[in-house]
Amino acid sequence: MGRTGHSVSGALLALAMAATPALAEDISSTDAAPSEAVASATSFDPAEHAGAGELFDELVEQGIPRAWLIDAFDHAHYRQNVLDAMEGAAERRLRWHEYRDIFMSDERVAEGAAFIDAHRDAFERAEATYGVPPEVIAAIIGVETYYGRFKGDHRVLDSLATLAFYHPTRGAFFRGELAAFLEIAYQQQVAPESVVGSYAGAMGYPQFIPTSYQAYAVDFDGDGRRDLWENPVDAIGSVANYFAEHRWQPGAPIYHDAEGSESARQALSFNQTRAPSVTAGEASEAGLVSLEPLAPERKVVPLALELADGQTRYGLGEYNFYVITRYNHSHLYAMAVVELANAIAKTLEGQG
Repeated sequence: MGRTGHSVSGALLALAMAATPALAEDISSTDAAPSEAVASATSFDPAEHAGAGELFDELVEQGIPRAWLIDAFDHAHYRQNVLDAMEGAAERRLRWHEYRDIFMSDERVAEGAAFIDAHRDAFERAEATYGVPPEVIAAIIGVETYYGRFKGDHRVLDSLATLAFYHPTRGAFFRGELAAFLEIAYQQQVAPESVVGSYAGAMGYPQFIPTSYQAYAVDFDGDGRRDLWENPVDAIGSVANYFAEHRWQPGAPIYHDAEGSESARQALSFNQTRAPSVTAGEASEAGLVSLEPLAPERKVVPLALELADGQTRYGLGEYNFYVITRYNHSHLYAMAVVELANAIAKTLEGQG
């Protein structure tokens, strides 16, 4: 992520000409929608913009120099296209087979295997340290940014300033992201106007939003800097750390195919992104049966995925499936990661 209730992957951004929160909690505020006059503003001068002024004062109190902040706010601009893009996240409008087709190409699978080969030491250390398999880490980065190819082309400063002060329902959340972003840029001596990412403010290889960057980014190559923008090794370690902090279960399954029925659809809640609460035994009694043996007491997430021919693919997600949805609160996203990870793993096995 983590994270918006749904992050927007870099691959989707590229396809939509627009990264999950990215990686953010589903938080809302009661901010009023901007008037046309306010929305046409292009300046966030703290001396003239009340919201920017309040945030400016808070950041000064936290130790960021006034001159640095004045320069940063001077470079921030309102972007209506950012607000427009927030209304069309693919997770909300695509069916499973459409969503899957975005990510499951032979090229993306092959490049995922090549990405692991190119950074084998980092992936092996990440698995040893955090317990997350290389193919899962690679699949996250592959879905988010096509292994760093598409990191977004929106200026993060503009996106977060616009969302912080003009998003109709989630301004308070994005205000926190803007503050975190400015803290990161100052601490890492990066010009804030130079950083690009998703329209929701997600950044770098893994498309972390700023608060996730602060909480989960690690210096995995030991160079003294947590760089998710240009350093794939730090990104690999940081994705693994994110999963570990969200209680990834090393060695545990993620997903099982299942047979389902209409009666199961009536009896169970499907495609939830909450922690598993239904047991495999309860699911089976309702008509949703795993194709491989599961202990009756094992807790699962019932899944129903719409295929291109109108049929439904049924499945059961385990706790690690839920952990993937902490990165992006969408069952479609988690399934795309699962399928891409499995395909990458098979490719690596085939290489011997």
